[in-house]
Amino acid sequence: MSLIRRSNVFDPFSLDLWDPFEGFPFGSGSSSCSLFPRTSSDSETAAFAGARIDWKETPEAHVFKADVPGLKKEEVKVEIEDGNVLQISGERSKEQEEKNDKWHKVERSSGKFMRRFRLPENAKTEQIKASMENGVLTVTVPKEEVKKPEVKSIQISG
Repeated sequence: MSLIRRSNVFDPFSLDLWDPFEGFPFGSGSSSCSLFPRTSSDSETAAFAGARIDWKETPEAHVFKADVPGLKKEEVKVEIEDGNVLQISGERSKEQEEKNDKWHKVERSSGKFMRRFRLPENAKTEQIKASMENGVLTVTVPKEEVKKPEVKSIQISG
């Protein structure tokens, strides 16, 4: 099974797509008639594209919570690109294999992941805070207060 990262910074709800035709002769692997065209970074990012992220908005902030179990804070990056694109990325290293080891099942993923979210105009990107506890990364992006338009009464003559 392969996950393909279809990154679209303009869509904050862009999805990671599973390619059901992976491995078939007519599938999207290397065929010129690809349903999901691949880029060179797809295989690197796809290995651990399953980083699940929740985004909620409170009256004071936008809060992102990412499940990154087993990662240290040094293995995760939180960055702002182009002024208002929040990028969360990281890498989980593959476990060392010894010659005498006999693996019965490998289900835990390893590799790189990256998710991007276009922040709304009211985000205070210079005041972003991030913390990690028990395998959950929390990124808090404060919001600017919405300024209500000033209403000025005009006297009607006549």
